[in-house]
Parts: sequence; C-alpha cells; structure tokens
Amino acid sequence: MKEIVGIRFKKVGKIYYFSPGDVKFKAGDCAIVETVRGVECGEVAIPNRTIEDSEISSPLKNIIRKADAADMKTVEKNKLREREAFKICEEKIALRKLKMNLVDVECTFDNNKLLFYFTAENRIDFRELVKDLAAVFRTRIELRQIGVRDEAKILGGLGICGREFCCKAHMGDFNPVSIKMAKEQGLSLNPTKISGTCGRLMCCLKNEQPAYESLLKITPKVGALVVTPDGDKGKVVDANLITGKLRIKTEKSEVPVTLDRGEVKLLKDAEIKLNKEELRALKNLEGK
Repeated sequence: MKEIVGIRFKKVGKIYYFSPGDVKFKAGDCAIVETVRGVECGEVAIPNRTIEDSEISSPLKNIIRKADAADMKTVEKNKLREREAFKICEEKIALRKLKMNLVDVECTFDNNKLLFYFTAENRIDFRELVKDLAAVFRTRIELRQIGVRDEAKILGGLGICGREFCCKAHMGDFNPVSIKMAKEQGLSLNPTKISGTCGRLMCCLKNEQPAYESLLKITPKVGALVVTPDGDKGKVVDANLITGKLRIKTEKSEVPVTLDRGEVKLLKDAEIKLNKEELRALKNLEGK
C-alpha cells in the first residue's frame, strides 16, 4: 500500500499519481511537481489516499511543494506568455505558408519549454518553424501534431444534443468507440447521424454501450425466431431495445404484430453483424 495524491494539469485531463511526502492536500489545492515535460503546476483532483501497489504503473515522483501565492503569479504570467506565443506562431505559420492549424500552446511552469499543438491533414516539415520560434522565445520548442478528437477536447463546443462536448466536460481520456456499437444500439449508420463535430464516432456511444449490452441479453434481435403467446412461430423484423417492443411477422399473417419482449418465447436468436460495405464506408470514423 502506498499513499498518493492525484494531480491533473488540465481542467478535464488525465490524473497522475504523485507521492505527497508529509504534506496533506485537499481537492482544489495546487502543487508544483516534476513531470517528463519539466516542472509543472497542477491541481489536486484526489487528496491524500492509500491505494494498492498494483494500481501504480510506474515509480511515484515526489511533489516538490504546495503552490503558494508567488507560484500562482508565475502561472498567470505563463498564461500571458502562451497567448503571446500563440499569436506569434500563427504569424510564422502564415509567413512560411505551412498547411497546419495551430490549436493550443502550453508553457511549462519553469518556463523551460513551450509546446505547440496543431492539426494537419498530412505530415508537416516544421523544422524551420521551430528555429523561428526558438529565436523569438529563447527556450526549448516542441511541436506536436494531434488528432481531431484531441482538438475538440482542447477547443470545446456544443454537441448535437445541445450540451458541452463529453470530452471537454468530463472525460479524462478517450475510450475506443466502434461502428459495431452504433449497429448494436440500432442507430442509422449514416455518418452525419453517428459522428460528432470532430468527424469521429460520438463518444456517447461508448458511454451508453453497457446499457445496450444489458438490453441485448434480454431482447430478441432482428431476425430472431420466436413463438407468440398464441403459439404462432414468427421472425422479428424490428426491435426497440429501449421500450422492449418487437414487431414480429408470423407464419400465419403477412402483417407484423407488435408484442413486448416478455410476451414471446425465443427459439433462436440472431446475430448483429457489420457487412464489408458498411465497414469500408465508415472505417474512417473510428480513428483519432
């Protein structure tokens, strides 16, 4: 068992564990720590807590200190520097006519590195741009190409539901989302219906998948063979997982009857499969 403090460096970012030493922290405190990027200031998301050694993936680094008023002033100065760096970088990109879109700039707490995040359709040779920026800021410069999902998380916005993007509002990290999830949830495989503003599959598909998996266990799927309360055999031609209503075409009638899933007896269930055409047409929606 080890005592840890969980710290995040972005409002809704991944939480990293550090050793608190003899200091007691509460949620919302700020702490100065050393990371692979350098010295940074992060916010305490998980106060002092003891966890199993198996939950720790790498050796814990010690927290340098609890942030004080002087440290918070440094953070504010760094934010001003980030805004200045963003403007200058955009000017340099335009000057060199690079086909890239600057998304965000981060300055480490110790002012030892500036990180520039950008998106681009293809790989970009930004070596000359790095030289330009290093000449202006006299510090280490790092450019990172990110995906459209990362861009959406940084910039934020409203989804088709009218609420803030899940990735911006509460998701610390991205979970894989698949076309199969959309198929199992009975959604139209129209790209405009199942993709978010970022152009990738909506993250809410992953959030809702456990509920649909539970419903699929108790609901006959489209194509399943069932027996109605009247003893007639039939095939399920439509199924609403949420309401549990089934439309069944029986051997005795061409007109489907509507029954509740609890009213029928399952003879042979069907499988939900994606055909090659569907996979080929929608494969690009699964990427980052």
